[in-house]
Amino acid sequence: MRIGIVASEPSGDLLGASLMRALLALRPEARFEGVGGPRMIEQGCRSLYPMQTLSVMGLFEVMRHLPAILAIRRGLLRRFQAEPPDLFIGIDAPDFNLDLEARLKARGIPSVHYVCPSVWAWRSGRVKKIRRAVDLLLSILPFETPFLERQRVPARFVGHPLADELGPVDPAAARAALGLAPDGPLITLLPGSRAGEVGRLARPFLEAALWCHRRRPELRFAVPLVNAAVGRLFAAERDRFPLELPVTTVDGHSRELIGAADLVLTASGTATLEAMLLQRPMLVGYRLSAATYGLVTALNLIKVPYVSLPNLLAGEALVPEFIQERCRAEVLGPALLDLLDDEARRRGMQTRFAELGAELRRDASREAARAVLELIER
Repeated sequence: MRIGIVASEPSGDLLGASLMRALLALRPEARFEGVGGPRMIEQGCRSLYPMQTLSVMGLFEVMRHLPAILAIRRGLLRRFQAEPPDLFIGIDAPDFNLDLEARLKARGIPSVHYVCPSVWAWRSGRVKKIRRAVDLLLSILPFETPFLERQRVPARFVGHPLADELGPVDPAAARAALGLAPDGPLITLLPGSRAGEVGRLARPFLEAALWCHRRRPELRFAVPLVNAAVGRLFAAERDRFPLELPVTTVDGHSRELIGAADLVLTASGTATLEAMLLQRPMLVGYRLSAATYGLVTALNLIKVPYVSLPNLLAGEALVPEFIQERCRAEVLGPALLDLLDDEARRRGMQTRFAELGAELRRDASREAARAVLELIER
């Protein structure tokens, strides 16, 4: 069995690796090729192009990298046309994968899209493209499937793979495993996994840390770095700040650093789900480029009141969000200290996180693998 598969960023790499592992457990002879990151490659994916080439976000940011992105898509299409796989799986990255899926489906190659594009939040017109592109959509969020069924898109809610992997941890044990001091409050900063995110968020997150530290000298901070490029970007921003600001950087180990924290300040994205499943209280900060944010706002493209997954799942402002101009030290700093001092609020947040995690826990990768194999057999 030969399966084409494409992921474009670290979260997709994680989902893809988990799905591949489940497929191999059911069909050990399966082989995979396409685009993947280190986790997918470890599971045996032959990555024909570097995944980081596709890891860009924002309308204008994508435009700068468009020639390289289109070249990769053309190359994949040629490859899969010349040697058709039994099935193609596009993991997230709808602007890249849906077009590829539609062209492959038109040539008789079954097509699966894993992770529903946020058509329920913005750009709802993409539903028509999804309907043309996929034989099956694997949904990881429970509120998506009813929406898709109303739009005549074949879909199955499989649960979220991260919910099967992550649960509450003992912060003291997590600190010990990382070699961090056991005493004193620790705030983990997660300014994103993409270079663009880190470029926009590292400074306001560090400024917020400095604001808090000057008022609470006992506070310490930790930052996981997903790769060398992100590490260099963060180091350049860190060098602008006083040396006495107690920030520990760690290569990788983002989940361990989340688990070790009393509080997390994170970019919007998969990290918010990880923090929710680890039941760590959090605040969310996010900035788009000024041009992208201006266009999105002017065209009224966003149709939901929240940007973080915990709030979307809860249907309420469970996690404080600080977007664009509100993502600055004078706003983030007081909010961090307020939450750190309010134990009842933090415990209430953790209780709700546990309930939301239970809704997502379905042995997702195995359910997704079964759905994929059923489609191939049909």
